[in-house]
Amino acid sequence: MLTLASKLKKDDGGKTGRASGASDSTHRVSIRDRLLTKEVAELEANLPSTCKASFPDENKLHHFQLAVSPDEGYYQSGRFQFEIDVPEAYNMVPPKVRCLTRIWHPNITENGEICLSLLREHSIDGTGWAPTRTLKDVVWGLNSLFTDLLNFDDPLNIDAAEHHLRDKEDFRNKVQDYIKHYAR
Repeated sequence: MLTLASKLKKDDGGKTGRASGASDSTHRVSIRDRLLTKEVAELEANLPSTCKASFPDENKLHHFQLAVSPDEGYYQSGRFQFEIDVPEAYNMVPPKVRCLTRIWHPNITENGEICLSLLREHSIDGTGWAPTRTLKDVVWGLNSLFTDLLNFDDPLNIDAAEHHLRDKEDFRNKVQDYIKHYAR
């Protein structure tokens, strides 16, 4: 993380304004990277104990992985990997998040799509993405999908939600089977 922060400081040194030949795209990336430098530091200081963030390339804070290891509920003992990509238009648009671990969950499809209101760019109920949200909100939201935000009433994976409704014990067994095969 220090590498990018140092680079941003070095790039700023001696510049008083925007260069006349700089494009909006280049400027937008710079804004995103500046936000991410601050947000990643805050995130690392406030990660839930069940989460671990990893940055494959510390010069690319806009692409990282999150491991969530729930310590209670149906998904306890599993380790679930998420890939988080922060687009250039961040913080006006939410990060793109995908679950890399195959999972039996009402709010996550087996293909990795995630139903979490704060990841919606446009939300009718007002709980979607807003420029005031941060990566910390995203991480805490993903962590909560395994506890208090586990939602069987408004599922993305309808089969998993219906399975839970029909037979909670068999649902638990299937979740544990998925953990055994895919989430260790």
